[in-house]
Amino acid sequence: MSRFRSVVIATAAVLVMALVAPIAGAQSGDAPLEASEIGVTEDTITITVVAAIEVPGFPGLFQGSHNGVDGWAEYINNSCKPKNTCVAGREIVVEHVDSKLSGDAARAAFREACQSSFALVGTGVLLLQNFDDVSQCTDAAGEVTGLPDFAVTTTEPNEVCSGVTFGVNPGALQCDTKDAHPQTYIANTGPTNYYVKKFGKQKGFFIYPADSASAKNSQVPIFEAQATKGIEIVESQDISALAVQSAYTSVAGAINDSGATYAKSGLAFDSTVKMRTEAASQGVAGVEIWDCSLQCYDERLLAPENVDIVEGQYVYIPFLPFLGKNSEAKQNKMLRNFLKYTDSPDGFAIQAFAAGLFFTEAVEAATNGDNNALTRVALLEAAEGIHAFDADGMISPTDVGGRISNSCFMLNQIKNGEFVRIYPKKKGTFDCAKKNRSTIELDIIAA
Repeated sequence: MSRFRSVVIATAAVLVMALVAPIAGAQSGDAPLEASEIGVTEDTITITVVAAIEVPGFPGLFQGSHNGVDGWAEYINNSCKPKNTCVAGREIVVEHVDSKLSGDAARAAFREACQSSFALVGTGVLLLQNFDDVSQCTDAAGEVTGLPDFAVTTTEPNEVCSGVTFGVNPGALQCDTKDAHPQTYIANTGPTNYYVKKFGKQKGFFIYPADSASAKNSQVPIFEAQATKGIEIVESQDISALAVQSAYTSVAGAINDSGATYAKSGLAFDSTVKMRTEAASQGVAGVEIWDCSLQCYDERLLAPENVDIVEGQYVYIPFLPFLGKNSEAKQNKMLRNFLKYTDSPDGFAIQAFAAGLFFTEAVEAATNGDNNALTRVALLEAAEGIHAFDADGMISPTDVGGRISNSCFMLNQIKNGEFVRIYPKKKGTFDCAKKNRSTIELDIIAA
């Protein structure tokens, strides 16, 4: 399957509910389909994926976002019967744009999508603070409605709180406090609760992304919330995503000198590999818990040159595990579909696949049996009303419409070169306890 292509597909408006059956109320023998919005003709719906791929020092950064949308597309195409009777009775055209690490490239892509696409799906951009091209996009009637944005990676408050963005894994910022000082954040500290219960209180060393304030600020509330639950921040450092291996020599020394017993990087998985490589070479022995989130759920973490270095690594995720012999595809049909149709599945790909499913569910709610009622306004209103989305059990239940991060997680540990579920032990489950939600106030958004 090609990574870059336009994919013409048929999609199912009842995907999350039925997935393999044509929708009730699909346009068949009723009023003929009409062009109802920008990106919506009588035959097609066009969506665009804007996500960074070619990044200096880390090629393929958000390739998973593109792969996941393509996988969703192909899955729908093969499971919709009869064809072309699914998402509002139309075929879907998926366009791809590599935004790289360029704000100009991202903005140009958003402007083009505003004029040609119905929505964005699988968005993953960095180093961009101005999202006016998305939030101020005009519709076919010339009204400022915004371009619906079903995103995978969101760090910039102006995107998160744009009113048109729905991330399948919402961040910690509570948007009604974005302009307040301090702001309110709700973080998932479930993994921290697990570690402290099992190992006792910890001394934490944290790595923040240094390339943009918004990228760092998306991590600060999580690390600060962890501190309130028993992982004291004894030291932190800002590291560029482009930093080479040698930049981590001083990091390993600082970990050792600080007496840290817990270490975590908020950057891409290669940062964790570099940190652990230097720690091993310097004989850093005090760290009991090497931790990482979903960006480390990547088969590249277990490459032959890395596998011994990352043994024992903890990786917590908000979706069912699917890599290696411990895949839980047998427990979940949608996870099997994701694996069948997605090239190089990783933590970003599964979220992009889920974003496509969320889009489909929102379209079904927006049309409500009238396929000529599909507009951006209707889609946005429908998305606002979806509060317990779980991609048919593939991801943990999430209030995507309310932009509220959930309290769910499951924890893996690398053992003998494999991701192994260690908590909760029962396959197909998550820990979604209310105690996993931690509210914290921080003043980190500049006035």
